[in-house]
Amino acid sequence: MAENYKVVAANRKASFEYFLLEQFEAGLALHGSEIKSIRAGQVSIAEAYVDVDGKSAWLVESHIAPYEQANRFNHDPKRKRRLLLHKKEIHELWDAVRQKGVTIVPTKIYLKNGRAKIEISIAKGKKLHDKRASIAKRDEERELSRQQSSH
Repeated sequence: MAENYKVVAANRKASFEYFLLEQFEAGLALHGSEIKSIRAGQVSIAEAYVDVDGKSAWLVESHIAPYEQANRFNHDPKRKRRLLLHKKEIHELWDAVRQKGVTIVPTKIYLKNGRAKIEISIAKGKKLHDKRASIAKRDEERELSRQQSSH
């Protein structure tokens, strides 16, 4: 892989809570102090979601910690951030969200060639029995890896 690629924050709970259907890569419209906090790894997307209004997409409830050295020029840690996507992608997301039980969740924020990017996924919520199946599969894989490592 020739390009610089460093994952800063990942939403590991997303794949447990949802079936991830389709991924998109989007840029983030940020303030100067926000990119510095992201580079320092001071970002959380655990409770975040994406809001689409037909014309643009927004990252809501993500937390980017205030940057220490920015003092009075600092940003609001919980502000809505615009996602930079093509019109076609925004329309695709808009059509998907109008279906029942479908949402858009951010799966990870990473730095690609010095720019902050976010991977978002169209997701359908899992029911309780689906989550139990995920846990059983994970436990089974863990048991198999233990058995192989003990031999």
